[in-house]
Amino acid sequence: MEYNVHTLPNGIRLLHVPSASAISHACIIVNSGSRDEKEDQAGLAHFIEHLIFKRTEKRNTNQILNRLESVGADLNAYTTKEYTCIHASFLNPYLDRTLELFNDIVFHSIFPEDEMDKEKSVVLDEIASYLDQPEEAIYDDFEDLVFEGHALGRNILGTTESVSGITKKDILQFIKNNYHTDRIVIAVLGNYGLNKVVKIGTKHYSDIPANLHTPSRIAPEKAPIVIKTLNKPIQQAHAVLGMQAYSLHHPYKTGLLLLNNLLGGTGMSSILNLQIREKYGIAYTIESGYSPLSDTGIFTLYFGTDKEKVDKAWSLIFKEFRKIKDHPLTEVQLQKAKNKFIGQIALGEENRIGLIISMAKSLIDYDRIDDLQTVFNKIQQVSTTDIANIANEMLDESNLSALTFYPLG
Repeated sequence: MEYNVHTLPNGIRLLHVPSASAISHACIIVNSGSRDEKEDQAGLAHFIEHLIFKRTEKRNTNQILNRLESVGADLNAYTTKEYTCIHASFLNPYLDRTLELFNDIVFHSIFPEDEMDKEKSVVLDEIASYLDQPEEAIYDDFEDLVFEGHALGRNILGTTESVSGITKKDILQFIKNNYHTDRIVIAVLGNYGLNKVVKIGTKHYSDIPANLHTPSRIAPEKAPIVIKTLNKPIQQAHAVLGMQAYSLHHPYKTGLLLLNNLLGGTGMSSILNLQIREKYGIAYTIESGYSPLSDTGIFTLYFGTDKEKVDKAWSLIFKEFRKIKDHPLTEVQLQKAKNKFIGQIALGEENRIGLIISMAKSLIDYDRIDDLQTVFNKIQQVSTTDIANIANEMLDESNLSALTFYPLG
């Protein structure tokens, strides 16, 4: 896909992706997330993401929310371990309005104490709601095992204690320390020429003072293998197993993405779904996941089932792991897996807001954006030997930690 990048003198990059649609999509991504928090400030990055919609130097909450919604646009945001993202979808005439609002909430929020108190209550309710969903909460508890003692193991939402203790001083210091202008990308996908995007982007972002980053993130150490069981007031058992995995820059990243998709990724035809759910009817949900990060990654497998069926589920899962390791994929099997994965990626390009966010992240992570053909070529270059090597490492029972939530009684 065609794209252009323009870098402002302060380091902020403007990403322009032309599109013939009447609908435009834009985002501002800051390369800062929960891993950049101090230990006693868990949830701070996410809390800031909430608060920027509350009050700026010239707008109150209603004015912020209505600035785009009044013209039918959609405005939202999210926080991850390594990013904060604000994004919007809107009709083409409202590009200037959108980029101006991004500027206002990201760089001119004032974080008043009364709004902080109200939003703390909202986030605490969010934490309580999240903990009431064991299929979600177990992932955070598991990450705390595999990233033991590291910021990557902490819940993005934080804890009741950490969120309650956040101060305005904490917020301002975190922004100063982490909102680095050369790690910020403003991306626009729409029916505009490059000159227009650069003109509007320059108008709203060229006056932001330069705040250049110096590498400060520390990669996690490899944690010991842990097998842990917790009793919970729940109706169904939930289980996750996995390990630290390859980073965004590891040569086996594409291979693990491919293996994960084959094993328990998107679609009903994954190996684990066919064998565990369809053949034996043991688990309603069984899926695997791989999330590469800047200096590490995590591979997981999750299932939920009746507590009487947990042991059988583990047995069947490890049986499938052994089959993949002991009987490497043939060239024909591997090519079928590649065709499926390539097709899913191509269809994913139809999600325009997801596409522009992905491109902006790629610019931050790699300082480049690969077109679809380059991505497909990387997938095609994965060999049966690569898959065998990856499987022998990632699907080795002796390398895997596990966490299980059992119902009480």
